[in-house]
Amino acid sequence: MSDKPEKFIDENGLRLDGRRIDEIRPMKMEIGVLSRADGSCYLEWGKNKVLAAVYGPRELHPRRLQKADSVLIRYRYNMAAFSVEDRIRPGPSRRSTEISKVSREAFEPVVLTHLYPGAVIDVFAEVLQADAGTRTAAINAASVALADAGIPMKGLVSACAVGKVDGKLVLDLNKPEDNYGDADIPMAMTSDGEITLIQMDGDVTQEEFKQAIEMCKEGCRQIMEIQKETLRNKFTKLDEVDISDDEEDVDVSALVESTLESAEDDDIEDKESDSDEEEDATPESSEEDEDIDVDESHSDFEAVELVEDFEESFTDVDEEEDVSDGEDDEEKD
Repeated sequence: MSDKPEKFIDENGLRLDGRRIDEIRPMKMEIGVLSRADGSCYLEWGKNKVLAAVYGPRELHPRRLQKADSVLIRYRYNMAAFSVEDRIRPGPSRRSTEISKVSREAFEPVVLTHLYPGAVIDVFAEVLQADAGTRTAAINAASVALADAGIPMKGLVSACAVGKVDGKLVLDLNKPEDNYGDADIPMAMTSDGEITLIQMDGDVTQEEFKQAIEMCKEGCRQIMEIQKETLRNKFTKLDEVDISDDEEDVDVSALVESTLESAEDDDIEDKESDSDEEEDATPESSEEDEDIDVDESHSDFEAVELVEDFEESFTDVDEEEDVSDGEDDEEKD
């Protein structure tokens, strides 16, 4: 653990990492990172790195844990042993159990639990690298993972923390501010400003507490825009893929139509050549027409079949003409 800095905010109003008191750390998200999960999200917020995965709704076992009128939400928050400088003991702890409980309760007001009675939705939040504000980072990642899994919700949940250092309230604490600050107030809110989670560690006045809520609302609003943009980018790409598929279908149908039209044209040409050959009734000219028809339609299977039918019909015409000629000769005799 580093030593406590002399000042957290300099004379220009900038904090240790160069941010102003009402700025959040840079954040980026990526969804759909786990192929076997129903929904997943990877989040980087400052130096925090969090991976969230959602499984369900699925049948809950043992059956005695099922709720007859709603789905059960299970939330598991865990810090990897290598997520901090001093390696921590792997497995659940009192802190992780407490964070899991309050985080689960943060989602219960927004998830439409009545749609899946007797089922369970499992949410796993794994902190890969910790740098203050891991519980709020996990909630932000889990909210996007739930949306990625298609879980019906009233809206997204965004979380942020407000702290107090050097007698001033600051938004989104970094590690030194979290370790040595005078207060830490993590909050989670819905898109309409409803608070679903609020905790406090430290001392603040009533006015400072009201101001902290307003600052946290602004921070959650900025985070929610990032969450929405992340989801929008994914589904925009899916729409582009669907549109390209539709265009391919249109091209294929147009190709089929053009092929049918060419076959009809070949059919008309064959019929015209058939009528001309019947008038001429000469085998030499018919063979030339047959060669021409085959050459013109050799790329079209249906046209070739039409030519074969024409050959058979022409043979029948020749036989009938030979028979009729023989009968005329007998009558003359």
